[in-house]
Amino acid sequence: MTYDKITRRRTIRKYLQKEVPTEVLSKCVDAARLSPSGANRQPLKYIIVNDAELLKKTFSTLSWAGYLPDYQPSKEEMPMAYIVILLDKKIREEPGHDAGIAAMSVSMVAYDEGLGSCILGAVDRDRLREILNVPETLTIVLVVALGYPAENPVIDKVKDENIRYWLDQNGVFHVPKRKLEDVTTWNRYARP
Repeated sequence: MTYDKITRRRTIRKYLQKEVPTEVLSKCVDAARLSPSGANRQPLKYIIVNDAELLKKTFSTLSWAGYLPDYQPSKEEMPMAYIVILLDKKIREEPGHDAGIAAMSVSMVAYDEGLGSCILGAVDRDRLREILNVPETLTIVLVVALGYPAENPVIDKVKDENIRYWLDQNGVFHVPKRKLEDVTTWNRYARP
């Protein structure tokens, strides 16, 4: 069941303008809080953003699709919530894998609740720090955009080692993924 959800879940960059229930946002953060943490240090903190004005300001600090710079949500397709993942530098200097694990936990709980998500690392952290009043003792690591999907990306096969995602003539977002046998060996690394 988890496998099926992971294989169906895609990154969503365009959203319906429908409010995300606060209990769903809390559930996403609770899942992140309970996720594995290196040495159980638990250095992450979270800001849930769902205020209309702060949604717009946060949106202005994000970059959406590196291979398609013009592909980003319009004002009518913006996320309806964000979860900002922060590292408490008093607990740990670097996030290690904790932030990625937490972001995926948020993303999977969101998927279970019918939401789409986009895990963003391309963030103007200085501006976002100012907008959200984040103290210097916390590092902004990732932002997870959330909302009800207004698009339906599809998976494609990687052709000629080209992993760049693309839009077809109908505006459908295509995401190339490498084949399982191209990324897997058994017991020892056996590729040239």
